[in-house]
Amino acid sequence: MKLINPPVILRILSTILLIETISFLACLPVSLIYKEPLYPFIWSSVICALFCLILRLISENADMDKISNRDGYLVVTLSWVTLSVMGALPYIISGTIPSFINAFFESSSGFTTTGSSILTDVEIMPYSILFWRSFTHWIGGIGIIMLVVIILPTLRISGYQLFSLESSLKEKIQPKTKAVAYRIGIIYIGLTIAEIILLSMGDMTLFDSICHSFGTIATGGFSTKNNSLQYYSSYSQYIVMIFMFLAGVSFLIYYYIGKLNFKKVRQNEELWFYISVAFVAGSLATIILLAHSGRSFEVAFREGFFQVISIMTCTGFTSANYLFWPMAGLLLIFVVMFSGGSTGSTSGGIKMARHLIVLKNIKSVFVRLNHPNALAPIKLNGKVVSESTNNSILSFVILYLFLFIIGTVVVVATGVDPVTSASSVATCMAGIGPGLGQVGPMGNFAHLPEIAKVVLSMLMIIGRLEIITVFTLFSKSFWKL
Repeated sequence: MKLINPPVILRILSTILLIETISFLACLPVSLIYKEPLYPFIWSSVICALFCLILRLISENADMDKISNRDGYLVVTLSWVTLSVMGALPYIISGTIPSFINAFFESSSGFTTTGSSILTDVEIMPYSILFWRSFTHWIGGIGIIMLVVIILPTLRISGYQLFSLESSLKEKIQPKTKAVAYRIGIIYIGLTIAEIILLSMGDMTLFDSICHSFGTIATGGFSTKNNSLQYYSSYSQYIVMIFMFLAGVSFLIYYYIGKLNFKKVRQNEELWFYISVAFVAGSLATIILLAHSGRSFEVAFREGFFQVISIMTCTGFTSANYLFWPMAGLLLIFVVMFSGGSTGSTSGGIKMARHLIVLKNIKSVFVRLNHPNALAPIKLNGKVVSESTNNSILSFVILYLFLFIIGTVVVVATGVDPVTSASSVATCMAGIGPGLGQVGPMGNFAHLPEIAKVVLSMLMIIGRLEIITVFTLFSKSFWKL
């Protein structure tokens, strides 16, 4: 019995590289339209295709029926690292980001839908590079998963073993994996097209509408303007706000709505908890801005709800510089950084379902204190949560907070101030984008030491893969027969 099956892993990685090769070529029409050099994407696709071919030849005799859970954990982690490394090629080859570490940071931020950037002036970038940045969001959000799930049957893999480990599809994979994947893909594309049309009706060009829609539906946050959504009208801000909120909803909800199964929608506690948290946090932000500034109600409402929804769903677009908010507002923003959207959405963070389970555990503790003999099972959506699942969720939350503390200490050790360090780690782990201090909405990550950038890039990938997937690779049990 083998610990891992290298040919199987290499075969799947070759498929990932094939998809990335096609993604590079998709940027060529943008280069042609805006009369920009084609070579950054041609060379990137050639290099990526070469590695794809080498891995395919090495894994020619791979038995895809023998994929194990260990292979799944390893290949999902390696896939995101591979995507990010290869995704840096257009930045390096075009000369827009000549440093590999900076290019890797930008690429990791794109594919993990984080939205943190080392670019000091986005608006001087070529259109094709800006398109690639936003496109990495869209691919990373769910596009790459949809493509692989559709292609996997040709490799005789069900897809369940691989993508039940990935955060975006963790709750969505069902026995009919391919059918569900197609439907989720259609929903994802449908939401993207709808937002492009609505944004084009406002003050955005078609190019800007496409880039911002990619960033919104994937809950990414890369903008084509230095001051993000502040550049655009209140109409565009409202449209982006609505679609950020929709992107934070589990795609399983849309799947049930499409099947007219409204009972499942009503019973989904996470959905109502997500709506409640967004409403309460948005209302608090509005009240704080009304009480401590001269803003009108409409401006306070739009600014408060936009920023709360943006941070909560881990999108990271900004409609105002919230560093100038009252201290209570800044504290609210920092707390919301740890919320996350719904499980089964493209957003990052701890996720609403886990917060809900933690609250139910706290409630259960108080019930048992008052009634020691009472049975107080933890239920979600009317079903009892098993003890193993409950322990796993509590362990995840503890591990998340522990990693946040360790990450902050490491970044502080590189010479970065504590506020910037803490918010950098929080925003990269959750895939949000902007933070507080020097990495606020009008700042960037360019000034951070290279070691800090590498650490934050790794935290983006670890956070995107829901931590445990990556940490499993470093456990003794993983490498024991």
